[in-house]
Order: sequence, then C-alpha cells, then structure tokens
Amino acid sequence: MSTSLPTTDQFARYLNVDELRKALEQESAIKTLKVALRESQEAMHSAFRNGEDIRNLVYGRAWVLDQILTLAWQRFDWPDPDRIALVAVGGYGRGELHPYSDVDILLLVDGIDAHCCEDSISGFLTLLWDIGLEVGSSVRTIDDCYDEARNDITIATNLIESRTLVGNPELQEKMYERVTSEGAWTDKEFFRAKYAEQLERHQKTNNTEYNLEPNLKNSPGGLRDLQTIGWVAKRHFGATYIRDLVDHGFLTESELDTLNSGELYLWTVRYALHMISNRREDRLLFDHQRALAEFFQYEDREGALAVEQFMSKYYRVAKAMSEFNDMLLQYFDEVILRAEEEQHIKPLNSRFQVHNDYLEVTYDKVFEYHPFALMELFVLMAQNQYIKGVRASTIRLIRDHRHLVDDSFRNDIRNTSLFMELLRSPDGVSTELKRMNRYGILGRYLPEFGRIVGQMQHDLFHIYTVDAHTLKVIQKMRQFRHRDHRDSFPVAHRVVNHLPKIELLYIAGLYHDIAKGRGGDHSELGADDVIAFCQRHHIGKWDTQLVAWLVRNHLKMSMTAQRRDISDPAVIHAFAEQVRDVIHLDYLYVLTVADINATNHTLWNSWRASLLRQLYMETKRALRRGLENPVNKTERIEQVQHEALQALSRMGVAADAARSLWSRLGDEYFLREDPRAIAHHTQAILEHQNPQIPLITLEKTSYRSHEGATEIFIYTKDAPNLFAATVSTLDQLHLSVQDARIIVSDNGYALNNYTVLTEDNLPLSDNPDYLENIRQRLIEELDDPEDYPDIVQRRVPRQLKAFATKTKVLISNDPNLQQTVLEVITADRPGLLARIGHIFVEFGITLRKAKIANVGERVEDFFFITDRNDEPISDPDFCQRLQEAICRQLDEHIQQHNH
Repeated sequence: MSTSLPTTDQFARYLNVDELRKALEQESAIKTLKVALRESQEAMHSAFRNGEDIRNLVYGRAWVLDQILTLAWQRFDWPDPDRIALVAVGGYGRGELHPYSDVDILLLVDGIDAHCCEDSISGFLTLLWDIGLEVGSSVRTIDDCYDEARNDITIATNLIESRTLVGNPELQEKMYERVTSEGAWTDKEFFRAKYAEQLERHQKTNNTEYNLEPNLKNSPGGLRDLQTIGWVAKRHFGATYIRDLVDHGFLTESELDTLNSGELYLWTVRYALHMISNRREDRLLFDHQRALAEFFQYEDREGALAVEQFMSKYYRVAKAMSEFNDMLLQYFDEVILRAEEEQHIKPLNSRFQVHNDYLEVTYDKVFEYHPFALMELFVLMAQNQYIKGVRASTIRLIRDHRHLVDDSFRNDIRNTSLFMELLRSPDGVSTELKRMNRYGILGRYLPEFGRIVGQMQHDLFHIYTVDAHTLKVIQKMRQFRHRDHRDSFPVAHRVVNHLPKIELLYIAGLYHDIAKGRGGDHSELGADDVIAFCQRHHIGKWDTQLVAWLVRNHLKMSMTAQRRDISDPAVIHAFAEQVRDVIHLDYLYVLTVADINATNHTLWNSWRASLLRQLYMETKRALRRGLENPVNKTERIEQVQHEALQALSRMGVAADAARSLWSRLGDEYFLREDPRAIAHHTQAILEHQNPQIPLITLEKTSYRSHEGATEIFIYTKDAPNLFAATVSTLDQLHLSVQDARIIVSDNGYALNNYTVLTEDNLPLSDNPDYLENIRQRLIEELDDPEDYPDIVQRRVPRQLKAFATKTKVLISNDPNLQQTVLEVITADRPGLLARIGHIFVEFGITLRKAKIANVGERVEDFFFITDRNDEPISDPDFCQRLQEAICRQLDEHIQQHNH
C-alpha cells in the first residue's frame, strides 16, 4: 500500500529462477519446488534477522510465489491458453505476502468450459498442495466474478486487488472492469459496505487499539484499517498506491511519511510474529509478546518490563494509524457520500460552525490566531449533542496545531476554565475526553497523562493500557447516572446522582493511575500530580484535599472488602475512621466500582458487588452513628439474635428451641453471620433428623439475585480434613470459592459457609436438580472427610499458562482476632485451594476463615488460621517450614499444569 513495488532484481538472491528451471528438468517437481520454497524462506528469514528492509521481504515473498506458481503452471497443458489465466487476488494480488499469509488465486476462464481443463486444474492444485502451499483457489468465468462480487463485498474487494501471474492478461482487465463497474457496486455502496465491515471488525475487539492480546490485522489501527483506506481510494479515485492520495489532496507528504512508517512497523512485527510462531498468526498472544520483545532487543528497566515497552510502542503506532484511518474515512464520507447533499451551515460563534451536522472551523487560521479554540472545540461538541463529529479538514488542522498546547497554553485561564467546563458538562464528557486523547490533545494538555498513553501492564488483571483504562473509568462513572444502569448498579446509581460536585469524581478518575510506570507508590505520586492539577484549575482547598485523598486511597475500599473480615465491627470501625465522613465514602464507592469494572469486565461479579455494597452500607451506618460510639460485641450479638428470633417466629420456629441451640454455638458465629442467615441455619439444624449425616443447604447470599452468589452452609461434626475435603469436592463440581467462613461450635460441630460462583465467576443455575446434585455430592464426600476426593486435574486456559507467578507466602499475627493471618500470592490454577487444604492437614492447622481473591492470572488469598489448640502460630521455625512447604508444593503444582 505504501509505495510502488521494488524492482525484481532485488529478489533474485531469494530464488535463482534459472537454476530452478534446470533443476526441474532433472529432479521431480514436488521435491524441487518444495526445496526451493524452504530455502527461499530460510534466506528471507536470515535477511530479516540481519536488518533487511521489510518491503523487500514482503514483496519478495510474493515475487518468489509468482515464480513458483508460474513454473508449476507451465508443467501442465492448457487448451486454448488465451482463454484462461492464473490471477493472484487479495493480499497476494497486492504483491504483499508475509511468511504464512493466505495465498489466494483465481483460475479465470472465458469462452471455454472449465471441464475441458479439469485434469490440468486438478493436477496443478494437487502439485501446489504437495509442495506445501496451502492456497485458496477458485475457478470462475468473468460473469461468475461479477455475480459473486455483486453479492459479497469481501469477494469484490479481493477481486479489485488482482493481477495476472500467467496466461492472458486481458481476462483480468475485463474482469476488473466488470467488478468495479457501477452495476456491481456504486462508489457510495462500496464505501458504506467497507465502513460497516470495519465497524463490525472493531466491535469484535471492543472498539479499542488497546486489547490485551491485539490482532495485528483486525484490531483498530491494524493493517486492515490501512487496507480499507487503500480499497476505498482505489475504488473511488483509481489510486494504485496510497501516495496517490497526496495528489488528490487527502494526504500531506508528512502524513504520508507517518502512514508509511506505521505500516512498515506493523509489517515488521507481523513478519517476526509469523517467523517466531512458525504459522499464520496475527494475534499478539502473551507468549509471542515476550518472544517479540526479546527478538527486538528490549530489556527490562525500572517501572517497565521489556514486553511492556514493546507493547507500548505497538499501541502508540496503532493509535496513530487509527487516527489516520478516522480522518481519511471522514474525508471519504464527505467526498463520496455527502458531496451531493444540500449544504447547511449553522454558525456557533466566530470560530466554529456546524456544516451538515459536523463541526468545522470558520477559517483555516482559527487555531493559529486563537489557540484556546483547540480546547473550545471539545466543549462545543459536548454542549451540542446533535453534532455527529468533526469535519476531516478540521481534524487535520487540530493535528497540525497541537504543538501549540505548551506550558503557556496549559496555564491560560481560558483553557483551564474550558477544561473544567467540559468536566461539568451534563453530556458528552467521556466521549470528548476520548476524542481529545484520539486527536493527541489530552496528553499534551496533561503531560502526565501523555506519559501513560499506550502503557500496558503485562498481566491478565489489567486488560487495557493505562490511558484506555482511565477513560473507561470515567465512561463507567457517566453510565452509572443513567436509568438503564440502575438495576445493574443500584447503589452506584443512587450515590452518583447525589454527589455535590460530579467533576471532582472525574478528576479523581483521571488521576487515580496517572503515576503508573514511574516506580514508587503510584497512589502517592498521583496524589501529588492531582494537587498540582487542582491548583492550576483554581479548585478550592477542601475540594483539592478530597480529590487527593481519593487518588491516594483509591484501592482502600476494594482491598478492605476483599481482604478483611467485613462482618467484624472492628474492621468496619477502622475503615470508617479512615474514610471520615459520608461524602468521602460516597465518592470512594463510585470510584471503586468504576475502577473495577473498567480494569477487567470479568472482575465485576455478583460476589464483589455484594462485598462492596455490604462494606458501603455498614460504614455508612457507623459514620451516622458517630465514630465515638462504636458497636461493642455484646450489643451486636444481642441485636443479631433479636432480629433472627423475629425471623424465626415468622417461620414458625419456637424461640426456646432456637436459644437452646444457640447456647452451644459460641459468640463468633453471631458476630460473623447476618440475622437472615442465622434464622435459615437455625431452622435447618433443628429440622435435621440424622446428626450422623452432614447437613448441607444452598442459599442465595442476597435478596438481589444479580448481586448474590450462592452460599453453601455445612453443619457437621468437625474433623481435621473437613476444609480440604470440602474444597476438593467443590473443585470437582467446577465451582469457584469466593469466601469461606469456618466456625467450630462449643460442642465440636463445624458451621462452615462457602460462598461460591461457577468457575466462570457467574451465579449458579437455579435448576433444582443441579443444586441437589451439588448437595448430594458434598454429603457423600463429607460423610467421611478422611476419604476425600483427589484433586481434580483440568485443562489450564492458554492465557494462564503464559504467566507463572512464583508463590509468595506472608505470615503475621492479628492480636485483635487472636489468629494468624496467612497470605498466599500465587498463579491461578484449577485445584489450587484444594492443594492448600492438603497442606493445612499435613501441618495440623485449623482454618477459621478464608478470603479468596482472583487478580487476573494470580490469586491473592488470605487464610485466618490457628494451631490445634486454637492459638495463634508463633513458633518461627514452624512458620518457616509452613512457608517453604506451601511455596514448594504450589510451584510444583503449577509446573505440572504447564506441561
């Protein structure tokens, strides 16, 4: 697409055609051509490693195939050769092939019956297959081509990119005239179809260049976007090469240089990807990303792994290519679709007007004379929602003048006021911030934001680059306001619509991850940056302190909900002391929910939703009650039991029977369970007929089905292996444990609660047979915990195999709980929790509670444990042996799964 083809003399070093012809006279065609293909590819790979111009390799590969196919063709008899031609189509037709690109050919016939060539066609295609070429082939007449092209835009595009390899070239010329005629596709129809095709392609990749494992061809900013420009240019303007758009006034020379360099970079990465994977592969999978970073000689440095630096370069190039694609398709839209429209121009002010629903400047020197208009444009777009976009000529002017966004611009009261006006706008905030980023203005106006553009983190937890994640956070915040998100995010919807200054939330969202990749604590560094932002934008002192606090503590709420026992009043009181008031709590809750949802859509499940909701509600009660009046345990137990008795009365359960049972359960149970659960457990235990058989019940954890996981309650005689037996069974049932509450009553019975989702982190089916099967399996296995099932062996997902997190174990004692806290950070694998349960049995450890958290490719689990005497574990030698055993066994477990 970028230039004309190099001369064929440059390719002779890859394949000596004269020697190949001589060899074909002496050796079998299959062996000779197969060796020629292999040796030519080896020669090109060697040249690539030595820094050969990628154009010589991509065009050279097509040239080599031209010679091989021509020589193969010439080995067969073709009756009436003037009426048949071998035509390269698609990418091969452009003369562009990577090592494992599709090789698409058309056997074009005219005026003869293809059946008369059937033997030759069959022999030719069989020969290609035998020498190792997997070609896509079709046999068509010119009329066939016309009919197929008219019905399928993909076929039409392939045929437009065609050239004759051998045979009568006039056949291809006639075919090209037919398939590009107005009868097949008009210019407007062709453009609309290709644009719709691009939108569908982008939708499959989440409409972002910044996917975790992007596709070099199909992701936004990939090679297919550049090819789309070329196809439309060729169809409408008759342009052979993209440089022809300079002559038509759609590209400048400098833009052409940028486009060419971007395409050559993508070609280089794709060639290396094919070479390293040894197959046709366009996805930058995790293991390939690492291999490519090493191939291109990136090295780890502080704050950025080699692979992150490589991917950052890719993302920046893809972003630039996507920007060009947007601008040129907008130009084409104006020239092809709207050229004949009646022109409607509506002035907005002396600098901007709306031209047929698209914003444009009133004259070319607007940004030169009034640099603040570079900010004003986005405010006008947000304030006038009927405007569909920006005219291509104005997009170019923005690109040409964005260098004006300097320190003077950043400190100009007009620009700081306009930016705050955008953040306070009722509509269009996230859309216009994304547009600012796309046009390269946001990263210049906020240089600290510019440093995170294209910055990735090589894990499964963060599926977007930092800048894309940041803008998604603000998009989520905006969505929470809308009625159609009320059911999915009921608390966030209510809270966000009552925040006194919504713009403070957006500023916190913009800056919460702004300092990632610098080394050090990004929360503290980000707080310093946001204070400077607030001062520059004349935000009041109290508001500035609130925003800085939010940035500094943006992880606090999720960490507390997932890692601490939020049923403990002391934990709630400590968190409330950090939050200080309801306003801070409200802002932090919305920021936390938006952050989790914008980090990775798989992280937001029903269990996390209910955890955060519980923490929010309990903290709000504590703040309203007053921090000087914390709930003591006796009052909490009395209140919980009173509410549970009320529920039991409605269920027809006698209060005396309930109190008799409760007298044997101990205080801990009533501190860690809610009244509703206690009532259901009590009724189930009292109605349980055979104490020798474990009691198992399954209940939704919340009255909101979309915010509730399933809680499995187990009441049975306590045994050392009970936890290991339970989690092994749940693992075999393909259930994912989100939380475990282990309580042993005063009379030696276990009252254990496991909060579970499916292995895909979805709520369990409500199907009664399915739930009964789970219950029966648990009864069977827990009837004799000593004989629990083997740890299940399941296939490890490909993405998890790419990450091998070394196990890390931290042990500390919590004086308030009189328990030892064991933190395990390791790679996520099937059967992991069951393996940990086995280790606890080996060491005679009693588990009291567990907090389970999946963070992308790794888990961060907290276990609250004691020794056999219910005492914290204080022996240093014992702790060291436990740490070593967990690390050794889990890492061996991981290695087994990776092989």
